[in-house]
Formats: sequence, structure tokens, C-alpha cells
Amino acid sequence: MRYARAKEFVEVVKGLWDTWEDDAFICDKESGIYADTTKLHLLNHQGNHFSVRGPLNVARPPQGYPVLVQAGASDAGIAFAAEVGEVVFTAEPSFDNGKRYYAALKERARALGREEGQVLVMPGIVPIVGNTKEEASEKLQRLQSYTHFDVLIGQAQLWLGSVIDLRSVNLDSSVPETLQETNFIRSRQKLLLDLAARQKFTWRQLIRLVSDSRGHLMAVGTPDEIANTMVDLFDNRAADGFNVLPATIPGGLTDFIELVVPELRRRGKFRSRYSYGKTLRENLGLKRPINRFTQAD
Repeated sequence: MRYARAKEFVEVVKGLWDTWEDDAFICDKESGIYADTTKLHLLNHQGNHFSVRGPLNVARPPQGYPVLVQAGASDAGIAFAAEVGEVVFTAEPSFDNGKRYYAALKERARALGREEGQVLVMPGIVPIVGNTKEEASEKLQRLQSYTHFDVLIGQAQLWLGSVIDLRSVNLDSSVPETLQETNFIRSRQKLLLDLAARQKFTWRQLIRLVSDSRGHLMAVGTPDEIANTMVDLFDNRAADGFNVLPATIPGGLTDFIELVVPELRRRGKFRSRYSYGKTLRENLGLKRPINRFTQAD
């Protein structure tokens, strides 16, 4: 039901963006003509979840539509991303996880007739950068020391929902290989619990993982090591790009920009300037959507 409603919502919003054709707004002071009303279209949507007449009261966006970014790792979420997503934000804590998700999403998108480069997978990555591996590890340990473990338990409980009461469990006992899932952030629950089972984590280790990265890939090391991780994921079809999630702002972001980005540029994996166009859509290599009413004509 949730994704059926989401699908209809996306179609309604895209339809509203199309209600004015691209050149409908003339804004001619001399003639006094503001808009060409022959290029105005009513949506007249009647669906299971929404009833919308339209039109929208603003011009069509410069990008046609803003880039549609979606996050979802359940079967329904992947299906929705394959159908409507243009950038898909995902949490993949390991190389194998990333490859499986990437392959599953791309296969579904192809089956729906979508072009390869029009659905981009961008997992989150949490970089902790140091001039040496030891310095990076010390940064992580220092960050971990700032938070009381009781607070971490509360954070982890939010992600795991009612699957278990973390305040009553023996934190140094192993996470069971099977636990009853709940409907609360189901895909993230499964990701965390599956990872804990494979790595044979204790509850304490899982709680720390949730605090450190929220299930995203954490890369701790030198600029060269972090670049290696990112390039490996990109070259082996586990990512089309990354959503960089600095552990601290502004320091963590500055470290990434000043230390990791030059290393990626040296390898030819990061642009030195934006030359493709003026919009996010153009710089991502995504096509500008055709207005449905123009296309119909």
C-alpha cells in the first residue's frame, strides 16, 4: 500500500510539472502577454489515492523534473526505485552487499526498459581520513569516546525497532542468526541483522556499528586507502557514485575534499570541473524528461 501510494504520488507530481509547456511563459511587457494559455494543460488525475485537477501555478522546472532520488532496499523498495528512481541512495556496509544490490536494481530497471545510465546507484560512505592508518583509527576512537554508551543503545533501538529490547539483553552475547522481523524500517533491520550474523557480532559490536555508520560503509584510512575502496566499488559495479557522509562537519568534509578528492582526480575518477551543463540533471548525465502533453501532440 505504501509504495502503491508513492507511485501514484510521483505520477501526480510529474504530471503537475508538465502542466505548463517549456515555452509557455512569454513574459512580454510590450504586448502585455504573460503566458500562452494554449500551452497550459489540466492534469485531471483521478486515482486510488489522489484526485488532482491542476494545473501547477509555476513554470515547468529548468530540469523538466528535479532529479528523482529514492531510498529503499526491500523488494518493494527496489521495484519502486527501478521504475521511478534516477538516483538511488542505499546503505551497503560491504562490497558483497553493494554488488548484490546494484545487480538486482539494474536487472529490474532493464526489465522495465530503462537505460543503464538513467538509474544511478549511490550508496552512502562514511570516510574517516588520516595521513596514516593509525591517525585515522585514532580519529575514530576519539569520536567514539564522545558519546555515552547508553545513548548509543537508544540510537540502535530506533533502527532495530521492537525486534529486541537492547536494555535487557546481555550486550556481550552474540546476535542470533535469526530474529523476528518487524515492519519498522524493515530493510535496514534486515541489513544490520544479516551483517551481524555474518560477522558474528555481539550486541555491543552491532550497537557500535549503528552509531558509527548507521549501516553505511565506513572507510577508515589514508586518502589512498579510501580512494582504493571507492574505486573498487565503482569499477566492480557496486556503485555509480557515492553519497559522502562525513562523520564530522566541517572537519570531516574538509578532510575528504582536500585529501581524498585529489587522489581520485589523480586516478581519473573525479572531474576537475563541471563541463556537462548547468543543472544537476545534466551533470549526472540524466536525460531531460519530455513533457507528456508535448509528446502526446
